[in-house]
Amino acid sequence: MEPDEPSIHSGDANIFAELKRPDADTHMLKAQLVAELYRMTAERNLTQTQAGALMGLTQPEVSRLFKGTFREYSVERLMGFLTAFDRSVEIVSRPLAVGEPRGPVTLRPAKV
Repeated sequence: MEPDEPSIHSGDANIFAELKRPDADTHMLKAQLVAELYRMTAERNLTQTQAGALMGLTQPEVSRLFKGTFREYSVERLMGFLTAFDRSVEIVSRPLAVGEPRGPVTLRPAKV
């Protein structure tokens, strides 16, 4: 490897933690929620204007959301957007297995 070449390494599953961002777990959850909103928009072949009408947003707001500008939205509001797509949001709390490290809140979309 040349001295100026960047090194490649395996990183954390949460890129925001890897980058040492404040509130990395919350930011990762928001990113997962937005990714699910984007997936549902694409799956339904909706325009950003149509998706915005469902969520109560303007097309420019949807565009910013899908480009990763979602810090201004709370987790609760993003979950509300999911319900606008006729989705049910379920929060499950489970005990950790012995020796399992405390984990962040994660999103696992249901298979349809």
